Amino acid sequence: MTERRGRRPTRNDAAADQPRLVAYDLLRAVSGEGAYANLVLPGLITDGGLGQRDAALATELGYGTLRASGTIDEILTACLDRPLASVDAPVRDLLRLGAYQALRTRIPAHAAVATSVDLARATGNGRAAGFINAVLRRVVTSSWDDWTDRLGADRCALGRLALRTAHPEWIAVAFADALGGDLAETELALAADDVRPQTHLVGWPGRIGRDELLAVSGGEPGPYSPYAVRLSAGDPGGLAAVRDHRAGVQDEGSQLCALALAHAPLTGRDERWLDLCAGPGGKAALLAAVAAQRGATVHANELHPHRAELVRQATAAWNVEVSVGDARSMPGIEGGYDRVLVDAPCTGLGALRRRPEARWRRTPDDVAPLAALQGELLAAALRLVRPGGVVAYVACSPHLAETRDVVAGRELIDARAGFEGVDTLGGGPTVQLWPHRQGTDAMFCALLHGGERA
Repeated sequence: MTERRGRRPTRNDAAADQPRLVAYDLLRAVSGEGAYANLVLPGLITDGGLGQRDAALATELGYGTLRASGTIDEILTACLDRPLASVDAPVRDLLRLGAYQALRTRIPAHAAVATSVDLARATGNGRAAGFINAVLRRVVTSSWDDWTDRLGADRCALGRLALRTAHPEWIAVAFADALGGDLAETELALAADDVRPQTHLVGWPGRIGRDELLAVSGGEPGPYSPYAVRLSAGDPGGLAAVRDHRAGVQDEGSQLCALALAHAPLTGRDERWLDLCAGPGGKAALLAAVAAQRGATVHANELHPHRAELVRQATAAWNVEVSVGDARSMPGIEGGYDRVLVDAPCTGLGALRRRPEARWRRTPDDVAPLAALQGELLAAALRLVRPGGVVAYVACSPHLAETRDVVAGRELIDARAGFEGVDTLGGGPTVQLWPHRQGTDAMFCALLHGGERA
């Protein structure tokens, strides 16, 4: 069985199978080349000439299969008489795609099997067609819930929940820890993390009003950020307001964390702001837009040159100084910065809905080195901010080692005051947002007084 990525079906098959071909090519890029789904898929859709409806199907099949792949692999293993790893990689992806369709969509089981066999032939994997047919026929003998109940019978309650919601168990444990061990709410959080999210837009202040962005996008207003619009469908890249940088794609939770820093009370001047780890530039752009309206300037620093270039592009409409370097050794300015954002590199467990392959790439071993780095970056921010200023520590993760533990022992401002109108914020002083509570990524935000010893 040989892999021939990029081969297209005959003319008779193209119309029916093009969305599945795009989904398959996405799986091959992610599993075979280590690609990121969100970066690869738009180009595949364009190259495939998909209309809106077919693009939506390809996205659902591709992203859904990636999100569920860990649990799907356990189901496939139960249907094989040899290790799944011994199956050729392209055939594994065909099996995953077929199993996802049969178990997690409304596509009838017989259609999921038949289209997978057709897809095998269309992609140069015809020698495996009989094998794929036999395995998928075993898969469709049970439902998703029946499979996960059976495979999870000997696991703890949290392990069964992780299997059913397609999460590694260690991530389910991290969610549960952040939610105080509440298993019922953990189930809600994991379930919300297992569905395709809405796209959130931000209208940059001073460049487009939210009413205009609503009118041109057909979305609905975000419930919390005054600049947010939520889209249930459609390609945001096709909007003129996004193409000409009057608006951008940014999760409402990210907007709220940037705005919490921008509006946090401080003493003294309010002229110089710093985004310490600015790539790819979304929060820097929002800070720059707000700062411009208040006569302040923003300095954005980024470690990686290619990401710094993304920051320059995102902030081109404002007078933003962009530097490249390690934030931990960044030189200060006379008098210090008034506001400093530490949007720390993290596991990204808070955005697993948007990065479907990430949950199966991350491991528990990733957490400790990142937590150490996060602590060092926070210390750098506290060195760079002036006495009387304010630092925001932000992480796109609910993992306690990356959130609560990083700021433990520090003098904290009650961040909830910067999230006015946002419900279910807990007891403070830090804020943890959640998909199941606020419909945002699971963003963490802590505010700290400037002048504290780093």
